[in-house]
Amino acid sequence: MPEAATRPPSVLSIQSHVVHGYVGNKCAVLPLNLLGFEVDPINSVQFSNHTGYPTKSGTVGTGKDLWDLVTGLQENQLLNYTHLLTGYIGSETLLETIAKTIKAIREVNPDATYVCDPVMGDSALGEDGRMYVSKGLLGVYRDLIIPLATVITPNQYEAELLSGRTIKTQKDAVEVCRDLRQRGPTTVVITSLHLESDPNTLIILATTSHEQETGSSQELRLVLPRKKAYFTGTGDLLSALLLAWLHKHPSNLKLAVELAIAGLQAVLGRTIAAAGDAVTATELSSEVMRARELRLVESLHLLPKPDVQYHAEPADG
Repeated sequence: MPEAATRPPSVLSIQSHVVHGYVGNKCAVLPLNLLGFEVDPINSVQFSNHTGYPTKSGTVGTGKDLWDLVTGLQENQLLNYTHLLTGYIGSETLLETIAKTIKAIREVNPDATYVCDPVMGDSALGEDGRMYVSKGLLGVYRDLIIPLATVITPNQYEAELLSGRTIKTQKDAVEVCRDLRQRGPTTVVITSLHLESDPNTLIILATTSHEQETGSSQELRLVLPRKKAYFTGTGDLLSALLLAWLHKHPSNLKLAVELAIAGLQAVLGRTIAAAGDAVTATELSSEVMRARELRLVESLHLLPKPDVQYHAEPADG
C-alpha cells in the first residue's frame, strides 16, 4: 500500500499513566510525537498522580487486561509496530504478558526494536538500594524480558540486580554492561551511575554491539554535574528520547546519547527554574510535589534540536 512506504515509525508504549503530572506514558507520548513517531499508549497503571505524593488512587492493570488489548490489535492487523517501549510494570503476570506481546509484534515485524526500562528500584549514593516492585519481577526481567530486549536502560541499582554484580567503579559498570549484552540486548545504557570516588558527578554509561560510524567507541560515558534534587519521570523521559535518537542515529551512539541527555537537561532546566524553593525542600507535601512536576509542555520546542552541552567520551573499561 502507498501509505505504508511513508508511514512514520510507530511505538507501542506500555507503562504507567497519571491524571496529573508527567511520568510514564505522559513523559513518552508527547516527545515521541514531536520527534516524528506515532505512539499507541497502553497504561500499566492509571493513578491520580505519581507515588511521590502523600496519597494516590487508581487502578493497576493485569496481564489479562494487556492481552485483551493486544488481541484486539492483532485481530485488526494493527501490530505492525517498529518499536515496543516499556517502563513501570506492576505485576509479574503483566510483565510475562509483555514477553508474549513483543513476540507477537515480531511475528508481524521481525525487526521490531524493544526498548526496555526495567523499572524495579533505585538507590542514593552511599545507601543500599530499595526495590519498589515485587521481588518476583526480577526473575521475569532476567529470564524472559532481557533476552528479548534490543535496548535496556537500567539505573545503577537495576543493572546490579539484573547482573547479580555490585558496581563500585566505572570498570565494574562497563563489565556489567558487557555481561548484560551477552544475554540479548545489543545496547545497554546505565542511566545514572553514582560512584563514591566522585560524589558530585553523575555518569551515563552507554555501550553497544553495533559497529559505529568512523570507528568511534562502542563503550561511552557522559559525565554530568550531579543535581541536588530528585524529579519523578526523568527516567521515563530519557528512555523515550533514547528510543527516538537511537532510531535516527543507529550507528552513532555518541550523538544519540548526547541528544537524549541534552533534551532531558533542557526539561530539567525549565523545571528547576519554575520549581523555586521546592527544588531543595525536604517536606514531601502535595505542594512540593506539584512544584517539582516536569515542565514538559514548556520545554517541547527545545527537544527537536536540543543544545548539546555535555559530550560523551570513550569509557576506559
